[in-house]
Amino acid sequence: MALLFAVPAWLLWDGRVSLAFIGFTVATANLPDLDLYLPVPHHGVTHTIVFVTGVAVIVGAITEYALKERLDRLFLKERGYSASPGALFLFVAGGLFLGGMSHLFADTLSAPDIAKPLEPFWPFFDRPYFIDLVWYDSPWWNEGLLMLAVLVHLALAYVDLKVDHPYAISQQA
Repeated sequence: MALLFAVPAWLLWDGRVSLAFIGFTVATANLPDLDLYLPVPHHGVTHTIVFVTGVAVIVGAITEYALKERLDRLFLKERGYSASPGALFLFVAGGLFLGGMSHLFADTLSAPDIAKPLEPFWPFFDRPYFIDLVWYDSPWWNEGLLMLAVLVHLALAYVDLKVDHPYAISQQA
């Protein structure tokens, strides 16, 4: 699911940055499952839009304002590049947000079968939401979604070779 939620990367960045964003989004898709390591109930507060958005904004802002110069110096400037203002925030916050939201969406599709239903709109609405469409272990859904996501990304990667991106990391003059 995170692969499908990461599709906007192809509209914002060039190939290598898009691939990094997609990988970051997939790697952060289990953000809501932090509750497995914290003393809070599973499918509780960490499985809410407020939590996912809050973590994404806070970590994105910290990364942009505390690490941008260092990341530029270590990885980009020696190759003649620099990150556009706000690009690092968009990358980190966007990846965390899309990864987390993909997890919430996938759990909403299937959670009532083996776990308590989510309340993703808490604290604004205090009722569970679920669609109960997908079984977690269904190879048809899992492999089908994976194949669909890979095909979409391959098509967009092909198109990406011909497009300029407004937020791309740009080479210094």
